[in-house]
Amino acid sequence: MTTTAKEILRILVRLHDERPQEWIYGLQIAELGDGLLPSSTYPVLQRLVSLGWLDDRWEDIDTHAAKRARRRFYRFTPDGLVASREALAASDARQRAARRSVRAPRTA
Repeated sequence: MTTTAKEILRILVRLHDERPQEWIYGLQIAELGDGLLPSSTYPVLQRLVSLGWLDDRWEDIDTHAAKRARRRFYRFTPDGLVASREALAASDARQRAARRSVRAPRTA
């Protein structure tokens, strides 16, 4: 899992835990990240939608009256939330194991 994907999943899990029914749009997610760019955020979000981890919907607005483009909103599917938590836990476990192996003393 890429660093970007992990950061996006962590943001989404945290937001879900705080406000489970709320939809969030892509630029909000990018802005909540540490150096996330929309150009790297949107492909990850699309991949999560295609995996069935996220639901998405387009905002229903009059773009001329709002003077901005429609926003695409995202939130977890029930299975996606479980899969995301599992994927993050597995990634964290691999990272901890890698750090332990680097610190382990060499024996002859």
